[in-house]
Amino acid sequence: MQSKNESFVNPSEIRAQFSKHMSDMYRKEVPLYGDLLTLVEDTNQEVLEKSANTKAHLERTGEMKRLSMERHGAIRVGTPSELSTIRRLFAVMGMEPVGYYDLTPSGVPVHSTAFRAVHEEDLQISPFRVFTSLLRLELIDNPETQQLAADTLAKRQIFTPRALELIEQCEHDGGLSQADAETFIDEALETFRWHTTATVTSDEYKRLHDQHRLIADVVAFKGPHINHLTPRTLDIDQVQTQMPARNITPKAVVEGPPRRNCPILLRQTSFKALQEKVTFSDQGSEAGSHTARFGEIEQRGAALTPKGRALYDELLNASRSELKEFPNEENAQRYTEILEKHFSQFPDNHKEMHDQNLAYFRYFVTDKGYKALNNTTLPTNLKDLINTGYIEYEPLVYEDFLPVSAAGIFQSNLGDNAQTHYKISSNQTEFQGFLGKEVLNELALYAHTQKRSIIKCGEALNLAQLKA
Repeated sequence: MQSKNESFVNPSEIRAQFSKHMSDMYRKEVPLYGDLLTLVEDTNQEVLEKSANTKAHLERTGEMKRLSMERHGAIRVGTPSELSTIRRLFAVMGMEPVGYYDLTPSGVPVHSTAFRAVHEEDLQISPFRVFTSLLRLELIDNPETQQLAADTLAKRQIFTPRALELIEQCEHDGGLSQADAETFIDEALETFRWHTTATVTSDEYKRLHDQHRLIADVVAFKGPHINHLTPRTLDIDQVQTQMPARNITPKAVVEGPPRRNCPILLRQTSFKALQEKVTFSDQGSEAGSHTARFGEIEQRGAALTPKGRALYDELLNASRSELKEFPNEENAQRYTEILEKHFSQFPDNHKEMHDQNLAYFRYFVTDKGYKALNNTTLPTNLKDLINTGYIEYEPLVYEDFLPVSAAGIFQSNLGDNAQTHYKISSNQTEFQGFLGKEVLNELALYAHTQKRSIIKCGEALNLAQLKA
């Protein structure tokens, strides 16, 4: 969203402040999240001290500035109306729906998108992203439970009146003033706040829970409480190993590709969801319990091209087929070994990934390139400029998510026995209709970023028609 008035706050600045406030709120609600942040900060500092190459890469790409503030959150909404309004709320912060994720093949009755900034300059200001899932009521096979869920969701309003007013004001005016932006952040946070009082009776909760624990989490409360916030680490294996020493119990398996010298896509782990006291509408002061919120950590690597993603999917599917069961504590070591065996087929250095068109890259003019401007006839195509040392490249960081990994995280915190098989397939068209907008294609966004960097290099080297 472009501001029409210079007095309006940059949406990316609103996003950065909202992210900070949400992190502070979640830290108070879930103290273990604070311990997780400390562990990630300690690990990142250690990696940077040991690896000059990693530090140089992050400085060159601009990721160093965003590393400590990088977070992604996850929420689950219950109705098409909630999804539509949440899109409008995130738009105030310059966040667009990117990608469509169907989690039903993994037994989770939702489909999802990720709200985030889409331009590299906005991502550098704040890479905050929110994985947002919509409950698929049609997947509840018990008609009475389905009706209970629909009726319960119809009664709630997850946005404050003032938040709705400011969303409309921003849409009409093209932005928010500083004062209104601060009010918006305070009001928007209320949508994501944890509530200890459920909106259903203990019996109704049990019916929803017995259908699927995630359904109870979405339906039984006043709003879509943030169920995790995720900091970014530079070494997820080290974090996984050190979590128990900090009294944090990790899930058994790190989701995503195996450990590599040159990370790709996304690796995620988490600590198990907390059992928290809640009061149901028929209990008075007597407390029940609910399990949903957890801590998650991620390590991000290179964004893959369609060719690279096809190879990744092929190797991941082969690994899962060989394992023949859901990854868990008993088979974690074997699964790691299987993954490493299959992924040995994926090149593990940036030059091969670049030359084989497996990943997206950002291009930079080198000092040698700038020095050659006035006294050297430069090549006119990208390959020769790279080979002669006038241009270098670094991989674009993957800003999005992986359906299998997201489902794995969900399942590990819903209980491995929560695996359910749904016959209904994905429906992106319906999801986009509810959203009120088509989701953006993440691969196209990476391709555009890569192309912009080539054009920028061409301009810097006075090569108007630089050929990729």
